[in-house]
Amino acid sequence: MKLTFLGAAGEVTGSQHLIETDTKRILLDCGLFQGPDDQVRSRNETFHCRPRHLDCVILSHAHIDHSGRLPALYGAGFRGPVYSTRATADIAEMMLRDSARIQEEDARFLNRRRKEHQPEQQPLYTEAEVRKVVQSFRHVPKGAWQVLSSDLKLRFLEAGHILGAAITELEILDGSTWKRLVFTGDLGRRGKPLLNDPETVERCDVVITESTYGNRVHPDSGDVRAALKRVICEAAERGGRVIIPAFSLGRTQLIVYLLNELRNEHALCRVPVYIDSPLAVRLTDIYRDHQQDLDADVQDTLKFDDDVFDFEGLTYLRSRDESIALNRTEGPFVVISASGMCESGRVVHHIRHAVSDERHTILIVGFQAHRTLGRQLVEQRRTVRIFGRPYTRRCRVEVINGLSAHADAEDLRWWFEKLRDAGGAGQAFIVHGEQDAARALRDLIADCCDQPPVIPQGGQSFDV
Repeated sequence: MKLTFLGAAGEVTGSQHLIETDTKRILLDCGLFQGPDDQVRSRNETFHCRPRHLDCVILSHAHIDHSGRLPALYGAGFRGPVYSTRATADIAEMMLRDSARIQEEDARFLNRRRKEHQPEQQPLYTEAEVRKVVQSFRHVPKGAWQVLSSDLKLRFLEAGHILGAAITELEILDGSTWKRLVFTGDLGRRGKPLLNDPETVERCDVVITESTYGNRVHPDSGDVRAALKRVICEAAERGGRVIIPAFSLGRTQLIVYLLNELRNEHALCRVPVYIDSPLAVRLTDIYRDHQQDLDADVQDTLKFDDDVFDFEGLTYLRSRDESIALNRTEGPFVVISASGMCESGRVVHHIRHAVSDERHTILIVGFQAHRTLGRQLVEQRRTVRIFGRPYTRRCRVEVINGLSAHADAEDLRWWFEKLRDAGGAGQAFIVHGEQDAARALRDLIADCCDQPPVIPQGGQSFDV
């Protein structure tokens, strides 16, 4: 069996790993390389997996750096099935449609401004290609082995990362020998609200593992609900609003769920709450459709509350006009809006209207990359730049840490100790992490493997 690492090898985007035997060619994930377009465009346009000759794709979850090139793969000739959980398929369709729409809008924008001698910009793929590739999705429930062919079996286990995310277990006939391969996808954390904990696996011949936070431990989240209550109620007393930049997938649903818990306990002051992200609104509908897949606490709540993503005073905004009107609204309110790093989308307009007013609060609930507006706010800068213009910051900036959906070093240690106790792995390959994180995880899991763990680089192949 041959493994070739075509993405998320020595980096954290573009997840794509090729498995080849004498009879099978399987692609694990088909993610988008993310970054400035002039740096990643050619990488996203080019495939090194011979798409026409792939037997199938197995999709770990719907984040765009794991699923975002599937329509382009179809455009390059792939016609096989894409295996995923049902929730992943539903979310991926929504995410891919949104990605295609943005690409088509960007292409039209750039073409209106191109010079006569410049070639027309084309989107990586279109919504029509998204519609075609989603027709090839095949839903596989978690927990039970599925026989896909005489030489391939598949089982999905809970990954705990986002709704639908799965650990992939494969049994592959390699010549005359059956081999077991495990692909973690992105692992989640233990004991966090909304999602089930990651499941563990037994002895395997090969494990391909992510390492995003292999060298870091997340800050203690403390009592997140108490922090949300404090920030919102203090702002309400000042007559101010609270702006929460949050990713449309995962983070928004988690915050709404926590606010719903506070409302069910009559512990939150009565201020209006708005979700101002069309994508988040559609994704929350998918979470509603899959409430049975969420954790035991959610199931307990559903015994007396039939919708954990709705409560009195919560409004989901869909139109641009509704979003604009919100900034003319007097009095305190809370608005949760994409994007998480404050660099694009409707949230930037909400921040612009609030940043110079001391009554208001911007609540940061996720990591903010260097040089982003979100990072400027976390650093409490007195002047921030929004749409290229300087604004004096007079609003409060609060930060709630510990809401990451990624396993940290302690979670990864726990998962691999369980694997070691169940017989360990023959060989481990460490992907989806920067070099420092991958090296730290290599040292952490060395005693779980028969051979020293390997950190592959992009394009490298290994016989196992």
